[in-house]
Amino acid sequence: MHHPDQTRRSLLKVLATGACVAATGPAAAQEDQPGSNDRPKKGDLLVLSEGERAGQVIKSDDLKLGGPPVRAWPKDPATSVVRKGSRLNEVLVIRLNPDELDDDTRARSADGIVAYSLICAHAGCPTTGWVKSAENDKNVFKCFCHNSEYDPRHGADVVFGPATRRLAALPLALTDGSLTVSAAFVGKVGA
Repeated sequence: MHHPDQTRRSLLKVLATGACVAATGPAAAQEDQPGSNDRPKKGDLLVLSEGERAGQVIKSDDLKLGGPPVRAWPKDPATSVVRKGSRLNEVLVIRLNPDELDDDTRARSADGIVAYSLICAHAGCPTTGWVKSAENDKNVFKCFCHNSEYDPRHGADVVFGPATRRLAALPLALTDGSLTVSAAFVGKVGA
């Protein structure tokens, strides 16, 4: 039988190790934190939502010109709460040539980087494709549920498929090289 102190020490060691893992990995408890369901707010940072660098702040240098897009969550810089309590907060972030953007899109971009809701405006599926358009040879966002396509260069207008509304846009700014939200979503998020 272990000595109570020894058992307690081992337990504390396990808890301390667990706490470190929880702090670096996506913590389930985080989704219950105040603010995790809030829509993106001005000043929020954008962090990667998937892959081995999930949770890391997106820098402009992380994005390759012309795509592919990355998926991101807004993160409150004051509380460090990642706003992943609602799937409606996830966005697609992509770096495009600023010369290819229409005026409205350019005004919402940060150095050619634009962000749009991941959620398709048709039936609410995630828009995960970055493929050649059915209409021309430019790559577009595609929702594989019903094949809606959106052109990120023109405010994520629908260029193909059953969607009747563009994806909601999230205006961006660059703050010390990191992507930040500069205003609330433009347009309705989701289906």
